[in-house]
Amino acid sequence: MSRALGLVLGVAADAVLGDPRRGHPVAAFGSWAATVERELYADSRSRGAAFTAVAVAPVLACGVAAERLTRRHPVAHTLATAVVTWACLGARSLAREGHAMADRLATGDLGAARAQLPNLCGRSPDGLSTDDLGRATVESLAENTNDAVVATLCWAAVAGMPGMAAHRAVNTLDAMVGHRNDRYAHFGTASAHLDDLLGWASARLTGALACAVAPLAGGIPRRAATTMLRDAADHPSPNGGWCEAAWAGALGVRLGGANTYGDRVEVRGTLGNPDWPHPSAGDVRQAARLVTAVTAAATALAGTTAALVTRRTR
Repeated sequence: MSRALGLVLGVAADAVLGDPRRGHPVAAFGSWAATVERELYADSRSRGAAFTAVAVAPVLACGVAAERLTRRHPVAHTLATAVVTWACLGARSLAREGHAMADRLATGDLGAARAQLPNLCGRSPDGLSTDDLGRATVESLAENTNDAVVATLCWAAVAGMPGMAAHRAVNTLDAMVGHRNDRYAHFGTASAHLDDLLGWASARLTGALACAVAPLAGGIPRRAATTMLRDAADHPSPNGGWCEAAWAGALGVRLGGANTYGDRVEVRGTLGNPDWPHPSAGDVRQAARLVTAVTAAATALAGTTAALVTRRTR
């Protein structure tokens, strides 16, 4: 039960403490990955694959070592699992960013809202309207619920500390180099594809959980499920569409459209009915509440799964 208890304690620590303001392990990994990139970069997929392997290997090794050193000591294993879960999870920060954006949109402070958007996604905020900012926020909340919450808990449940640490590292690499631009079109391919693979199952679980707990955010489960199953494939990401379409259906809002990333414009299909409105400030707040509700459901599921997996292994 130490893995299951550690997961629950880690989620509780994230809910109470949030991300550490200084010395965050993910930020430290980002610095390490940037160093590796400087040494290995070339406009090549093979060099990108080598970069991914070299960057992730120490994180995976640390996770394996922590698992082996503590697995015969239940209290130590519980505490170690809790610390790693807390370090990898981003539920509170994600929901907090959503509520903060809702406050800015509600008061009409577009300047502050645009300044805050980079905390959630990599889109260019200049010139975005209230509708654009609301849509970008809801889409980011949905997709990041998988990346920073559900995927972490899923890998923690089935593979312990090595699983969640490795996933978080790969997801960070995807955020750093998984872009379709001139520099990373080839170099970032391995990181992007590996991140898609590691998040494939959890993205669909994220969508399903959002449908199930939609009433906790004022949504309708049947509408969410119908929208998710109908529109998920209209998203360019193999994973993001399941999350974003579920949020769109749960809230009854329209997502998708043109997104600007620097000099690149990406056009996505419509998620939700064409006659549904773009997200308002109130919808953004409900989307943030849905993040918290999905986190609670995923924690219960992951804790149960971890207990069953550990028992069967024994």
